Amino acid sequence: MNPERVSEITPSEWEIMRIIWTKGPSHSRELIDLIQRKRDWTESTIKTLLGRLVKKGLLETNKVGHKFIYSTMVGELEAMNQTSQQLFDHLCAMKKGQTLFNLVEHTELTQDDIKDLQTLLEQKLKTAPKTVSCDCLPKEMEMMTEDCDCGEER
Repeated sequence: MNPERVSEITPSEWEIMRIIWTKGPSHSRELIDLIQRKRDWTESTIKTLLGRLVKKGLLETNKVGHKFIYSTMVGELEAMNQTSQQLFDHLCAMKKGQTLFNLVEHTELTQDDIKDLQTLLEQKLKTAPKTVSCDCLPKEMEMMTEDCDCGEER
């Protein structure tokens, strides 16, 4: 699967993808009904979004009788991981830890999720550096970033 396609998913398209990932292959009428229970979208808007997802290669459609069945071409976890990685690739290396902290703080997690995170963090702690260098400027300007306040709220 092409990572660029995942980065092109709009918030509205994520809504549709999440329903299909949860329900599995679904016909258009079922999708329209489910989405309209969540959002005040017209049938034509939903069909347009479905068509865009097919063009992007994220959904495929098969005609069964008089119905179109939509199936995902990418796994939910794969899409989520690619999207979050693409976001983190744009952040200052020095601030990624703070961003992760904030994300964990404001995310509902299961006890198993927390245990898994604790195990992973214990493993990473063994080889983690004391500091992470700012990567916002070119390497040759590294000295200027020692006291980097990139992105700091003022």
